[in-house]
Amino acid sequence: MVAGGGPAGLAVALGCARAGLDVVVCEKRPGVIDKACGEGLMPGAVRALGALGVDPPGHTIEGITYRQGSTVARAAFRTGTGRGVRRTALHNSLRSAVERHGVPILALPIDNVSQHSDHVRAEGLRARYLVAADGLHSTVRELAGLAEISTACTTRFPRWGLRRHYALVPFTDTVEVTWASQSEAYVTPVGPDTVGVAILSSVRGGFTQQLSAFPDLAARIANAEPISSVRGAGPLRQRASNRVAGRVLLVGDAAGYVDALTGEGLAVSLVTAAELVRCIRMDRPSDYEHAWKRTSRRSRWLTEALLWARRQPSLARRIVPTAAKNPWLFALAVDQLAR
Repeated sequence: MVAGGGPAGLAVALGCARAGLDVVVCEKRPGVIDKACGEGLMPGAVRALGALGVDPPGHTIEGITYRQGSTVARAAFRTGTGRGVRRTALHNSLRSAVERHGVPILALPIDNVSQHSDHVRAEGLRARYLVAADGLHSTVRELAGLAEISTACTTRFPRWGLRRHYALVPFTDTVEVTWASQSEAYVTPVGPDTVGVAILSSVRGGFTQQLSAFPDLAARIANAEPISSVRGAGPLRQRASNRVAGRVLLVGDAAGYVDALTGEGLAVSLVTAAELVRCIRMDRPSDYEHAWKRTSRRSRWLTEALLWARRQPSLARRIVPTAAKNPWLFALAVDQLAR
């Protein structure tokens, strides 16, 4: 039983169905689900989707560009291309694949969980395992006793994300990240005539207010028509004490989240979802905690390091100039993120 019908939950459901397991998805929100995210799939995420037989439509992404004033650093992907994909298109592709495999998707929230020696029960359903894929503010994580109490880091340095789309022919074949003093703006081409603009910030404010920190970008999209409403998410950092509690396993944002700064969230969710399916197939749920840590370690360490530097004013203003002066170093970092 999978609680949550976003990309992570659908990837688990699809992996289980392809492995011959019986699976049901419980998702209280009907239809295609949208969410605030940068929408840039790293090459690793594209490959993980391909392994599931999923090929969502979008726009090819060749690399990453950092901007700060007139300083620009650009690095191409070395391990294949990425793809800018509207979150709704990604969800529709995954949901269609799940439905083709005959997996039921029930309009059912999971608000109670009870565990037993050989099964788990939730909302009148019985299953061998319950997978929590219900997002940043996971209810099942709380019910399973896996929610970690907020630390000084999470309360002192909260970050939020906002996203909107514009009818605009893409002016880049990379994900462009523009750095301001307390925020970053991500421009992702997601179609032949559409770009997504996402802003991550440590200060609260509406989209227009946040965009004002990026005058060059604001001028570039000033005459473009907004074609989606503003969506937000946060606080972004969420912690889990463990990824496994008996027969309950956490995946995706529910398993713990550092930040969207490096754009690896979906790739990590898809790779760890595959590890979760493997552990369930072996009937060894306790192995999943180690597998999750192993497969997400590189992403977590890189994101933590960059986020720490971001919080140091003397270092933050040097991130883009350092990348521009040392293109080999920037290319190495992008290569690690793209895997």
